[in-house]
Amino acid sequence: MADQREEEDLRMALRMSMQNSPPEPKRSKPREGANRLTTPEESRRLQRELMAAAAEKRMLVSAKSIPDSCSPSKSESGGDLGRKEMERKAKEVNLGDELSEKEAYQLFSMVFGGCVSKDILTQWSNQGIRFSPDPETSMGLVQHEGGPCGVLATIQAFVLKHLLFFPDELVNVVPSLRQNSSSSRLSKNQYVASNNFAAFSEDAKTRALVRSMGEILFLCGNDKKAVIATLSSIGHGIESSEDRPKDVTIAQALEGVSIASASDLQKVLRVDTYTTPASAFKRLQAMIPVFQSRMGALLFLISALLSRGLDCVQADRDDPSLPLVTAPFGHASQEIVNLLLCGQAVPNVFDGRMDLGSGMFLKGISSNVEVGFLTLLESLNFCKVGQNLKCPKWPIWVIGSDSHYTVLFALDTAVQDENELEERESQIRKAFDTQDQSGGGGFISVEGFHQVLRETNVRLPSEKLNSLCSSGFIVWSEFLQVILDLDKSLGGLKDSTGQMGRKIFDLYHFNGIAKSDLNVCQATSGGETPIQRPRLTKLRVSVPPRWTPEEFMADVAVPSGSAGSESSGKDIEVAKPEPPQHAPLVDCIRTRWPRAVCNWVGDPPSIV
Repeated sequence: MADQREEEDLRMALRMSMQNSPPEPKRSKPREGANRLTTPEESRRLQRELMAAAAEKRMLVSAKSIPDSCSPSKSESGGDLGRKEMERKAKEVNLGDELSEKEAYQLFSMVFGGCVSKDILTQWSNQGIRFSPDPETSMGLVQHEGGPCGVLATIQAFVLKHLLFFPDELVNVVPSLRQNSSSSRLSKNQYVASNNFAAFSEDAKTRALVRSMGEILFLCGNDKKAVIATLSSIGHGIESSEDRPKDVTIAQALEGVSIASASDLQKVLRVDTYTTPASAFKRLQAMIPVFQSRMGALLFLISALLSRGLDCVQADRDDPSLPLVTAPFGHASQEIVNLLLCGQAVPNVFDGRMDLGSGMFLKGISSNVEVGFLTLLESLNFCKVGQNLKCPKWPIWVIGSDSHYTVLFALDTAVQDENELEERESQIRKAFDTQDQSGGGGFISVEGFHQVLRETNVRLPSEKLNSLCSSGFIVWSEFLQVILDLDKSLGGLKDSTGQMGRKIFDLYHFNGIAKSDLNVCQATSGGETPIQRPRLTKLRVSVPPRWTPEEFMADVAVPSGSAGSESSGKDIEVAKPEPPQHAPLVDCIRTRWPRAVCNWVGDPPSIV
């Protein structure tokens, strides 16, 4: 068996040595008695000589490809030879385009400004895009450094969209371009997602991440292109490193790599442009280990900016002189979040644009978005979030505070449906206003009133009808009080279940930054220590109609275990409602659902 293996090695060495030009064989001195039969030991020695000759030839051929000044000396080790061979092979691989000096300077100054602290650069150079290892929050991206949360939270919102509402499509990583971006409002309960967040496989989460990143980049590229940034020290080599884990290869390649200036950016950054989703998503899938590395969040931000185009980014902004990463704490600006949400780096959250006169405008969100945005600053009257961000196509919102970004989401698209009784009130009011000939005075004639009753199918008892018509005209405020006391079965707004049109549903809040969870501890020698992990909080939300008396919100019992579905009003088991709880997140929720009451179990949800 050993002889056979040596014979096979010999044949392979001879084949390799015959590549290009045949080698001049290395000859040993003639042996005495050359014509006699050789012993097995002499035969093996001859084979070893031939194999050594073949190996020497291969080394000579490799040396010819290295300039004389770089030729290895006799003192160079085998490790140095291997490193130089790897460098030679890397040159043969397309690592992407290098930024020009002007582009690198424009990009660096746009992101960090002319004077940036070491701490901010460290934050943005040490945050990968990785899922939480904690089972209960494994569908979420975990944050370890302050600053890049705006990038992570926005990617997280898109990841949840794919995981929750398109799980069956994750079997194929390449979708059609934003295949689910229809602007039509979804019908009630058309999509209801599972709340088993730990059930998502690693493969499904990775595919959701790839699709989310590709969707955002093409959104920034106006559906025409996606630019993907990587580092020259990594390049395409990760696709062929099979002998060791990719994360190990990448970590070693990133040793000593830093981006502290525009020249560093030009030196280490490489970019590729893709014009089809299939090619971009294939590249992103191969690059996932790179985006999971410590440079991942920064590389994705750069990819989004380049996909949009640096000049277009500056044109989107109201004040292009300010850096996108804000001092002194290095937080992502609203422009970064808006770029990833809607494809434009506008600085405001209202709809459309605001005319300031003299040809000056403030730019807001120009169209409806896939996932939305709510902010604590609106509850403090510092801004007004428009309907485009407040009512996205999917019930997922990035939540902004003064220092952090988190994510709020629902599993049922029906949470965005208008309150049934409010919708009914709007229908009646519209019919009433059509008959209002007073120029907006809020009253109509008796004849017009009878037309309103016919159109809206409101059936008033005769005594109520006569009372309203006795003065010869009907005032809206008086009519509203009558229909509030009229049961739904007669076309009014009174809910016989006692709910008065209250909507009850669940929301979930995810904070990706690792915090101490006081509810979950691990035993240590010094006692129990809270586990550091991301936080996921389930909230029960109750939303009464806007015209419901305040006392109803606290005093009326609700069906136990209700989740927002309609009730017949018969044999309802009621329970005393839990006292309302408050946290800054509740103020954010109330900007979307005014007067909402929230409850949760355990620690309050944190948006910082």
